[in-house]
Amino acid sequence: MTLTELRYIVTLAQEQHFGRAAERCFVSQPTLSIAVKKLEDELGVALFERSKSRVQSTPLGDKIIAQAQRVLEETALIKEMASAGKDQLSSPLNVGAIFTIGPFLFPHFIPQLQKIAPDMPLYVEEGYTATLRHRLRKGDLDAIIVALPFTEPDVVTQTLYDEPFVVLMSHDHPLAAKQEIVPSDFDGHPVLLLGEGHCFRDQVLEACPNLQPSLENHAATRFASEGSSLDTLRHMVASGLGITILPLSAAGSNYSTDVLVTRPFADPVPQRTVALAWRASFPRHKAIDRLRQAINQCAVQPASAKPAV
Repeated sequence: MTLTELRYIVTLAQEQHFGRAAERCFVSQPTLSIAVKKLEDELGVALFERSKSRVQSTPLGDKIIAQAQRVLEETALIKEMASAGKDQLSSPLNVGAIFTIGPFLFPHFIPQLQKIAPDMPLYVEEGYTATLRHRLRKGDLDAIIVALPFTEPDVVTQTLYDEPFVVLMSHDHPLAAKQEIVPSDFDGHPVLLLGEGHCFRDQVLEACPNLQPSLENHAATRFASEGSSLDTLRHMVASGLGITILPLSAAGSNYSTDVLVTRPFADPVPQRTVALAWRASFPRHKAIDRLRQAINQCAVQPASAKPAV
């Protein structure tokens, strides 16, 4: 049994296809297939069920592959520990963020991070929470920025700051005359929401449960349109299609106050908690510290956002 063979079965389980797994491992398909079969013969069990269209791990194979993944992670940790004397801030750092945070946070903290860690290349990407969770577990991402609640075995989660929600509307909307908004004010007004899959949508519905019937009863006087991004929702509001609820960092726009205005919620103000998550086995603690420091220093956190304790 070799580490190479373990890497082959982990990759094959992820891809469920010999050709794609071989490509990811930079070997030929016959080489990978022979190595997997050799390991199965050595263990005396079948790790995969094979068909013409798909490769599926067996129940016992799932357990062995999970252990193989842990072995590979520990091996990577040993290599990192061996080079602990080297600068932890010189290797690339791969950071992901959910769609409703990344576009509004990246432009602020990246310049800060470049100042305090100028020799550390940074790669960023956006995605849904479920996608980022999977890529973090696989090691494709070193850290992710998400909204709580977020729990994952063997992953450290640390809160960064709390961010209030605000209501975005046209300047001449009837609710613009109010100083503060309560959820019942939405009755009778079209409210635009993100599509399913966005955790921010779920947080809005939790904070404003009176919006939920509009998703189930299309005959209701108010409705929810499913925009693909917060920017899309903002443009829809500017076009007069309704009002929307945004995290405060996303409320700014190129539209003047003659077009769009925001109003805060009355107490209790709905909010989300933004957090940083990384694998507990990730050895570059200085890189995580610099990332957290850059986020805490950046200007994206508005005065009304409270740093999390």
